[in-house]
Amino acid sequence: MLLDADDSQLVLIDYQARLMPAIHDHNAVLANARRLAEMARLVGVPVWATEQNPDKLGPTDSSLAPLCDDVVAKMAFSGADELQPLLAPLAARAPAPRAGNARSLPRHLQKPAAPPAPERNTLLLAGCEAHVCLLQTALMLLEAEWDVWVVTDACGSRTERNRDAAYDRLAGAGCELVTTEMVGFEWLRTCEHPQFRELQALVK
Repeated sequence: MLLDADDSQLVLIDYQARLMPAIHDHNAVLANARRLAEMARLVGVPVWATEQNPDKLGPTDSSLAPLCDDVVAKMAFSGADELQPLLAPLAARAPAPRAGNARSLPRHLQKPAAPPAPERNTLLLAGCEAHVCLLQTALMLLEAEWDVWVVTDACGSRTERNRDAAYDRLAGAGCELVTTEMVGFEWLRTCEHPQFRELQALVK
């Protein structure tokens, strides 16, 4: 199964100013997170981010924050509860209450209902630390029946051992493990895509 840009959402977990310097190979991890967000922007994929206890760990990295549609703060290690109101399509949310006299108006005067937002059930997760906040968020989103993919080269922990243990557990739980370039070229599917050259430039 290949990724589909029209079915995807990108979630960037805890790329925060005071956390990133402690992450193994943090420069490469952050660079890939930026590439992912820029690729998502090119192909119309929504980008969300979380911040763990931002008063202590600081805000989202200043190069990433402008690429995000929204950033939510959290205190729990999993960000699933804070993210799901952003991730869930409008069609899955409770309908807005009707005005009391809406049904009494002639049909030609009634305001047409807005079409439901398209569903985007595939979540691409990347972030830090892989074995704590990323892992717990991914597992809870899987439990909520989202299709969860983890972008491994944009994730990190303070130690490689913890990071790799997270990947083993995530794969065993049913997450797809991918890389930044896999994601970008699957979103494009063809070199005839109008954003091909711009996206290709991001990975060269």
